[in-house]
Amino acid sequence: MRDTRESRLLLVLLIAIAFALITVDIRGGEDSPVDGARRAAATVFGPVEEGMSSAVDPIGNAIGAVRDSGERHDRIAELERQNAALKARLGSDDRNRSRVRQLDSMLKTAGAGQYGIKGAEVIGIGAAQGFSWTVTIDAGAKDGLKRDMTVLNGDGLVGRVTTVGPDTATVLLANDPDFTVGTRMEKTDELGFATGQGDRPLSVQLLNGKSEVKKGDRLVTFGSRKDKPFVPGVPVGEVVRVDPSGGDLTRTVYVKPYVGFTRLDIVGVVVDSPREDPRDTVLPKKPEKPKPTPTVTVTATPSGKPEGDGAGNPADGAADPADGAADPADGAANDDEQ
Repeated sequence: MRDTRESRLLLVLLIAIAFALITVDIRGGEDSPVDGARRAAATVFGPVEEGMSSAVDPIGNAIGAVRDSGERHDRIAELERQNAALKARLGSDDRNRSRVRQLDSMLKTAGAGQYGIKGAEVIGIGAAQGFSWTVTIDAGAKDGLKRDMTVLNGDGLVGRVTTVGPDTATVLLANDPDFTVGTRMEKTDELGFATGQGDRPLSVQLLNGKSEVKKGDRLVTFGSRKDKPFVPGVPVGEVVRVDPSGGDLTRTVYVKPYVGFTRLDIVGVVVDSPREDPRDTVLPKKPEKPKPTPTVTVTATPSGKPEGDGAGNPADGAADPADGAADPADGAANDDEQ
């Protein structure tokens, strides 16, 4: 349609008629004079609209599905995050329970020996000094730590402090080849020096070459002058092998340490020494040996005459001569009467 004066006038007229019909429809309400025409239009164009809706609905559903899939993806991602957080919390709870057990065991050890300790956590392995068996703990000079303090845990001797910083400290472990500690045997009080051998048992040189030592004997720290670097009575380990004496002045035994140096976590640094040597009181109680179960032996005897009766017959027969011996006496009495 070309844009002419007549077409513009027609457009204006149609718009005016439309506004007039709308005004009449609104004012008429339910009794609108154009209601019949509207119903007729609905009858004519309703099926067309329904068909168009059926054709368009799959597209709308697809668009909604895409939108909902994004929301579902977000919900799945949120659930995954919550699941990961729950797993981390459960793992953390297991670790916390383990650390609580370690702390409780360490406090019992410190209480048995009357050691004043400062608790710390192992935060690193290997120190800058180049020691092969060292750990770093999260306590230092600000916590009252000093060089050459004894370090222990709930199992026994861990090592000694070698370097102290403001907030951290380095601990030389007891299994390091440069580590040496004086030891004392349980009960026998035999003295010696234990030296670390890495992942092998400690080597202990007993001063008495003729000392009586056997597998399973236990050792504790002997202690140092002014309790530096070692306080007395800290459990060291158990004897697992004894070398023959061979007449030497010293005797070598090998001791399995109580402490697992590859799984250290919570440790305690002894900042206050005990007033008295705890001796063997810090050592754990040995498990009681199981008592032997009594056995009952039943012996079967052959059927027949009881053994006791046969033994009694001779005794009965031995009485007969005695009876017979009385006869001469009776006869002698008869002669006297005659």
